[in-house]
Amino acid sequence: MAKTYEPIASHTLSSNATSYTFSSIPSTFTDLVLVAVGESTRTTGSRGTQVRVGNGSIDTGSNYSNTTIQGNGSTTASYRVSSGDRIYDFESGRSGYGDVVNVARFMSYANTNVYKTVLMSSDNPNNLVLRTVGLWRSTSAITEIQVLVALDQLKAGYTFSLYGIKASA
Repeated sequence: MAKTYEPIASHTLSSNATSYTFSSIPSTFTDLVLVAVGESTRTTGSRGTQVRVGNGSIDTGSNYSNTTIQGNGSTTASYRVSSGDRIYDFESGRSGYGDVVNVARFMSYANTNVYKTVLMSSDNPNNLVLRTVGLWRSTSAITEIQVLVALDQLKAGYTFSLYGIKASA
């Protein structure tokens, strides 16, 4: 990692789970980077992993929107979600296909004068690539980040790492 990245916390699931939450995130950085790597228990189809955020508690209201583009080398698709209860779309990774690498960048997460923007990327070994821009319509600072799946579970061994980006000197 670049010298400006400072590890905040990391966690590896010891058993299958439907979510993981980072809490008590300090407000001492300019941006945050979340890296999530692993597989889900699903065996067919494509189901995404989502992100919710909050300040003091996770926001489950209809305060999120996002636009996603995806491709697999031969086909492409895009979609938009407005007034959702989470930001879609990380890729959860189909069981037996190998680990998916997901990265989310939360800009100005502690700034209480702006809505929060997140840029997300997912690359999986099944040749699917997703890029998402998401918005949390709140001026509250982000102090919690939750990664969750709506169906199936994230497998034991799934890892989550959260980094803070320091202001440049």
